[in-house]
Amino acid sequence: MSSFTRPLGRTAGGAGTVGALVLAAGLALAGPAAAHVEVEADTPQALAENVTLTFVSEAESAAGGFTRVRVVLPEGIAPGDVTLAEAPAGWKFEATADGYTISGPKIATGVDAEHKIKVRQLPDAGQLVFKTVETYSDGKISRWIELPTGGAEPEEPAPVLKLKAAAPGATAADRAPATGGTAAPATTATKSSSPAAVPRAADQAASDEDDSGPNGLIVGGAAVALLALGGGAWWLMRRRTTSGTD
Repeated sequence: MSSFTRPLGRTAGGAGTVGALVLAAGLALAGPAAAHVEVEADTPQALAENVTLTFVSEAESAAGGFTRVRVVLPEGIAPGDVTLAEAPAGWKFEATADGYTISGPKIATGVDAEHKIKVRQLPDAGQLVFKTVETYSDGKISRWIELPTGGAEPEEPAPVLKLKAAAPGATAADRAPATGGTAAPATTATKSSSPAAVPRAADQAASDEDDSGPNGLIVGGAAVALLALGGGAWWLMRRRTTSGTD
């Protein structure tokens, strides 16, 4: 009996060791995938105004801390609609053509990077995707920009914000210019200054200038000279005729 139970014990112990190694390997493989970017809103509703979004970038580098985070804004949110509400100490906000970046002194290794922005108004959509690229002080770059395809979960998913339906009566406000600031009010053309009337007035003014300008004076002077020459020739011919008769 004892000779039979000992191999069983060794087998069980070996199986336990193998199982532990498999579990450890699985956790090691799952570790980097677990790190990602999360986004939340204080008012996660379509067409909501003055909404604060919170982004949390989970640290995944063992050799460096965050130094820069770049976010691509989804359609319906312009860079001019966004302002920085909170960021790591010493970090600065800069708008880009398609979103914004925040960057600054290195955050301690292993510490998550959290920042908040205020959005003038959320678009009328069911969800918003904020593609994010993170840079670490050791040169590591994480790109959380992938979207699910064919039902499969991407390895580096982009942060997604789910929105509730817009409140009854909510409407989209005028969007701010991409460079920020207030848009200039639109002007309405009247009949007297319509696009068709303005060229005609300009043509008429140019015609008037031609008639009263140097070219007009030259033409008028030439006509007077021709009349004078014609009158002189007629007078000379008449005199010769009279002299011959006499």
